[in-house]
Amino acid sequence: MNRQTLLGYVYAATGAALFSTKAIFIKLAYMERVDAPLMLALRMATSLPFFLGAVIWVVWKAKRDGKPLPPRRLWISAILAGCLGYYLSSLLDFEGLIYITAQLERLVLYTYPVMVLVIGWMFFGGRITWMSVLGSAVTYAGLLLVFLKALPEGGHDVVIGTVLVLGCALTFAIYQLLAKKFITVMGSLLFTGVALSASAVACIIHYIVVSGGVDFSASHRFYWLAFGCGIFATVLPSFLVNAGLSRVTAQSNAMISSISPIVTISLAVAVLGESFTIFDAIGSAMVIAGIAIFAVADQKRAPAKRETLPVEIEAA
Repeated sequence: MNRQTLLGYVYAATGAALFSTKAIFIKLAYMERVDAPLMLALRMATSLPFFLGAVIWVVWKAKRDGKPLPPRRLWISAILAGCLGYYLSSLLDFEGLIYITAQLERLVLYTYPVMVLVIGWMFFGGRITWMSVLGSAVTYAGLLLVFLKALPEGGHDVVIGTVLVLGCALTFAIYQLLAKKFITVMGSLLFTGVALSASAVACIIHYIVVSGGVDFSASHRFYWLAFGCGIFATVLPSFLVNAGLSRVTAQSNAMISSISPIVTISLAVAVLGESFTIFDAIGSAMVIAGIAIFAVADQKRAPAKRETLPVEIEAA
């Protein structure tokens, strides 16, 4: 294994682990004040300067080198895709975390590659293999086990939260499919910068509208947790995952991302004091195994090639 490939694995694993801390930051913030729109607005406001900086740097570099910039329609498409993939998805995710545990939220979100497969097959000419079907079945069987275990304890809250986070995964899956063709022309860094900058502005406007003003006041601890969520669970992992994808295949990155629910579950138990039973363990293992089967099937279907894809949700 050469040095660049090893670095790619390290970047991808670190990015996936940092992305996994998002739900922990949010749950801790909700202990201070349960206000999903405010937490989301502060998180994205923290991230906005970095993603705007990425856009400015790419535009400056293109002008310096005399290269043409993407046409206006692609900029508009990237803005609309960002609002779908990060504003709407993140809003659904943050609202869902009011009702369900960080562990269940992570497992529900982790199923979005299956949604990409199904929607791609239905509307984008994608193919489904028997291995993909098997992986999907194992994934959702495991998710159902964890859901049924949580249902008696949480009741309607578990249903509401799970539906909201499934909506988050669905909108992000659609975003992934729409984003691929834009990234081919715009490049991953420019597209990610434009999409996340647009979503950040949308999140801030959303909070101003629903709160009826520009009052962003909260406790110092809430501010620090929102800042941590913006930097350590959004900005850093976004660039780390892209750095990893530039060195290893997307399929390898998908396999490495299997550490994501493991990290979230471990932190949820250690930091938040959430319970973790044998049913949670079996269900979580089934979800991770199902996605692993899905990734292996995808790797066999498409010969390994280096490609740069949009960053993963936790961007939601």
